Amino acid sequence: MSLKNKVQLITYPDSMGGDLRTLNAILSEHFLDVFTGGVHILPPFPSSGDRGFAPLTYLEIEPRFGTWEDIRAIGEKFDILIDLMVNHISRQSLYFQDFLAKGRSSEYADLFLTLDKIWEDGVPIQEDIDKMFLRRPLPYSTFEAGGKQERVWTTFGKTDPSEQIDLDVCSAQTRQLLRSFFENFKRQNIKIVRLDAVGYVIKKLGTSCFFVEPDIYEFLDEVKALADSLDLELLPEVHAHYSTQFKLAERGFWIYDFILPYRILEAILTKNASELKRYLTIRPHKQFTMLDCHDGIPVKPDLDELINTELARKLVDICVQRGANLSLILSDEHKADDGFDVHQIRCTYYSALGEDDDAYLASRAIQFFTPGIPQVYYTGLFAGVNDLNRVKETGEGREINRHNYTVEEINLALGEEVVQRLLKLIRFRNTYPAFDGEFQVLESPDSEIRLRWSKADKSCLLIVDLSSKHSVIQYIDKHGLLADYRI
Repeated sequence: MSLKNKVQLITYPDSMGGDLRTLNAILSEHFLDVFTGGVHILPPFPSSGDRGFAPLTYLEIEPRFGTWEDIRAIGEKFDILIDLMVNHISRQSLYFQDFLAKGRSSEYADLFLTLDKIWEDGVPIQEDIDKMFLRRPLPYSTFEAGGKQERVWTTFGKTDPSEQIDLDVCSAQTRQLLRSFFENFKRQNIKIVRLDAVGYVIKKLGTSCFFVEPDIYEFLDEVKALADSLDLELLPEVHAHYSTQFKLAERGFWIYDFILPYRILEAILTKNASELKRYLTIRPHKQFTMLDCHDGIPVKPDLDELINTELARKLVDICVQRGANLSLILSDEHKADDGFDVHQIRCTYYSALGEDDDAYLASRAIQFFTPGIPQVYYTGLFAGVNDLNRVKETGEGREINRHNYTVEEINLALGEEVVQRLLKLIRFRNTYPAFDGEFQVLESPDSEIRLRWSKADKSCLLIVDLSSKHSVIQYIDKHGLLADYRI
């Protein structure tokens, strides 16, 4: 299939009305002509943690969200993107539970990375671990399995032992399991599969165990061949040095533009677009663009060597003053030389911009004019503010941008002027024909940004004045006349 160059929505299965059936009703009533690019439904599977990202299986839908029938119903109107946590599966999955009961005699034992697959005698060496890009203090957990102590690789997880058990992607059994998941997605009318945490799948001593080349490309090429055979699009999710993303793009993969959210934030907060404009001239076009997501605004390692850490600290401080919290880098080796260690800024994008409607609409306009497929996270759709109560209740910093909207809250939000302005902008992005044409970054003062699209007799020019935060689109209308659209 070919992806539509239109705007997509990102939402949890229960974040817009409580379940998939209500989500379908809301999308059908309000957004049929808005999210014509598709809908990314964050993991709707049975899960034991991390809000869906510790799945027990991909063959079932969590009953409180609904059924595969509900997914297929949404898929009749919208292309659906769904996640596959290719690096790990839940500790509560039948596969790992069988391993815990039977140990090495379990039929699923080879799915998992016991430490003897990494270190010959199964004893971890700290010197090797020090080189790794860690997401928890130790990259393994200890279990009682089949009456014997087993240490198993666990890249992620806030508990000890972790709820997220790494899969051994070198195992034929794991490859077969992944195939069964892909084949099920095809049966359920899924169009796009996001390979979540794919950068961590290769574990190799002497490396960071993150995006290990060339092994990672061999794995991705194999998965792509499988996806191609089922007419599914792939979207690898990799938070890494920007050069890594560019390499993936060179190999023909869709990538995420994890640099754009920071660059736009920086331009609006400093009223200086010089770095943003420079970036827009060098980035690959085959990208998904976003400003906000279920995690946070990416900083390190995505922008390593692209940002001045002194300025970055000031921007981070502004966001923190506006209620944000931070995800930090754990490994000293992967912090900046001056100790700067911010992995992600966790907040809503609307709050990061001081809940300023014009600034927010300017940021969305820049996103939509940047080449690629734009995604809008559901809290961004409703110009949501930081949910500080939810952070307090759960102790999870990321919940700041994961508010669950009731139907009543959605109806109220749809009555807000800022939301109506955003919807109008999305419809323009979806329908104006020049967005399938040629893109240019035009010369302008640093306090201004001018982005132009043109195709045949149609063209549109976005002008954002960063001093006033006002945005206007000058475009050729259907009568061939020059028209102004003040966003």
